[in-house]
Amino acid sequence: MSRKLGQIIAVRENTWMIRIPMGCDPHTKQRSYYNRTVHGSLRQAQKFLGKKINELGAYIERDGAKIRLDQYLDQWLKTIKARICSKTYESYESLLSKYIRPSLGKKPIVAIRPLDVQAIYQKMTDRGLSPRTVQGAHWVLNAAFRQALQWEMILEVPTKGAKLPRIRRREMRVFSVEEAKIFLKFALPTMYGTLFAVAITTGMRPSEYIGLKWQDLDWERRTVSVKRTLRKGPTGQWEYGETKRAGSRRIIRLQNWVIARLKQLREVQTANPVVDPEEWPEAVDLMFVTEFGRPVNVNSLVYKHFKPILNRAGLPNIRLYDLRHTAATLALTVGVSPKVVSEQLGHTSAAFTLDVYSHVLPHMQDDAAAKVEAALIGS
Repeated sequence: MSRKLGQIIAVRENTWMIRIPMGCDPHTKQRSYYNRTVHGSLRQAQKFLGKKINELGAYIERDGAKIRLDQYLDQWLKTIKARICSKTYESYESLLSKYIRPSLGKKPIVAIRPLDVQAIYQKMTDRGLSPRTVQGAHWVLNAAFRQALQWEMILEVPTKGAKLPRIRRREMRVFSVEEAKIFLKFALPTMYGTLFAVAITTGMRPSEYIGLKWQDLDWERRTVSVKRTLRKGPTGQWEYGETKRAGSRRIIRLQNWVIARLKQLREVQTANPVVDPEEWPEAVDLMFVTEFGRPVNVNSLVYKHFKPILNRAGLPNIRLYDLRHTAATLALTVGVSPKVVSEQLGHTSAAFTLDVYSHVLPHMQDDAAAKVEAALIGS
C-alpha cells in the first residue's frame, strides 16, 4: 500500500496498525495521522485501510481538512442557538472560549485526537477548576463533535472515552418540618411572603416562579402552569426563556392556603397597580413584582430579603434554591409518591428524583416496613 495513502504496519500475528496521514497543522507544522489497530488477516487490514482512505478522500476533496475547530464551533453554535435558552447558550460560549478554543481552536478539526482533548481536561484539573466545570466543558465539546460526525466532517468523536474527574455531590441542606414552619412564620408577613410560600410548597426553580403570570393560574382547579423562565440577561435586559427541559413544563397543584394568599395578592395588585406597561412591559401580568412594579431580581431577593429572614429567624444559612429541595424532601418524608414529586419538580423520571433525594429513602423504608408489618400482623 502506498505510503502516501496509508500504511499497514505488522504489530504481531494477525494484528496490524493502520496509519493514514491527515495533513499538516498550518500553525505548528506538525503532521497528524489517523491510527487504528485492526485484528485479522492482512487482507482484512487492507480492506479496512481502503475503506478509510475512501472516506477520508471524499472528505478532503471538500477541503474539510482545512476547517479549524474555531470555524466549526462558530457554525455549530449558530445552528443550536434557536433551540436552547439564552442562559444555556451563554454557558456554552463561555466554556468553549475559556477552556477549549485557546488550546485547540486553530487546529484542523480532523486532526484533533483523544489525547489532545484529554490534555485539556487535565490542564483544567491542574488549574484547580472544579470537576463540574471540567465535565461541563466536556459535555459541550462532545455535543459539538457528535454533530460534526453526523455532518460527516470527522470519522470519529475524539471526546469518546475521555477520563473525567468525578463530581462529589454537594451535601444538600434543607429545612426540617419545624424549621419550615419557623421560616414561614417570619417570611409570610414580608412583601415577598406569598412568593416564598409558592417556593417552599411547589419546589419550583427561582427562575420559574419569578416568571409566573396571573394567566398561568387556574383558580377553579387550584393549579399553576409552569411555562417559562425569567432572568436578567448579560446586558441588564429582562429575558423570558424556555424551561430547563421540555419535561419542566408542568402543572402543579397548589395548597389551599397558598391559593388564599395569591387571591389576597391579586386583590392588592388590582386595587393598587404599580406596573407601568410602557416602562416595564416585561412585568405586565407578572404574579410577583417589586414595589416599583419591576420584575424580581433573584440576587436582590436573596440578599435583601431571603438571607435577612434566615438571620432573624435563627435558621441555617441555606440557599434560595434549597427551598426547592426542602419542598421535595418534605413531600417525600410525609409519604407523597416519588412519581408525583418527580412530576411536580419537572424531573426526567422518578428514579432521578429518588437518586437526588436518597437521604429520604431510609425514612421512607422505615415507614413502609411499619405499614406492611401492621397489615400482616396488626398494630
